[in-house]
Amino acid sequence: MQRILLFLYSIRAFLLFITLETVAIWLIVSYNSPQGAVFFNSSNSFTGAFLSTKDNFTEYFTLGRSNEELAKKNALLMKQLANLRPVKDSVNIPLDSLMESTYEFRSAKVINNSINLRNNHITLNRGAEDGIKEGMGVFNGDGIVGRVKGVSSHYASVISLLHTDLLVSSKIKSTDVFGSTQWDGKNPQKAKLKYVPRHVQVTHGDTVVTSGYNAVFPEGILVGTVDSVSNGTETNYLDITIELAANFSTLTYVYLVENNREVELDSLQEITEIINE
Repeated sequence: MQRILLFLYSIRAFLLFITLETVAIWLIVSYNSPQGAVFFNSSNSFTGAFLSTKDNFTEYFTLGRSNEELAKKNALLMKQLANLRPVKDSVNIPLDSLMESTYEFRSAKVINNSINLRNNHITLNRGAEDGIKEGMGVFNGDGIVGRVKGVSSHYASVISLLHTDLLVSSKIKSTDVFGSTQWDGKNPQKAKLKYVPRHVQVTHGDTVVTSGYNAVFPEGILVGTVDSVSNGTETNYLDITIELAANFSTLTYVYLVENNREVELDSLQEITEIINE
């Protein structure tokens, strides 16, 4: 025992150096977005393969719970699909057909995730060969999760909704008043609904969903519910905190949505911006 202590004492300078280096790297990654994005953008094949192997090892211990969760979500989705299926003489057939042709959905499994940083990322076990593309929206059976940032052949890196740079176009379901959902870097179960004017009546428990005003998410996907409302410090907008619907600490399976008309929509918006200049 004495020899071990003497050995550790003899390399105390080296141990101190390693400790300080570790703390320095952690501080850089946690409080600097560019470096953090590089560090946590784990969509490359090597990192993805390592994370996938680790996930396969630990999956055994949570397989029962995961399968149960997946079965419940699938049952719910099938029920919703049945409710949305129009009758043959329904006037909604053109609209439903348009929705079906506009959006495509894919599934993936979360193999890496963080919630304790200011800018968090998620790694999925699906990539370009599975039809995953940069910019696709990500959600699960509970609510919005994030947006695809980087893609390799077999893996994808997602900017989590728990990322201070990500804004999701949202609206209050009961009034259709729109704003933007953005995480403030604090509580992983809460976020801010920004840019809602002060004259709007917002109450605790109001449902917040995606607005459909951009090409990422369809309208009506759950974001969360209003937790608190105040006038805030800004003159024109309310300070609204929402309870996020998705539980980011237990993410397992997610869905990815692709807007087949995103390029067309973006091109039209660019033309409009040029005309307005």
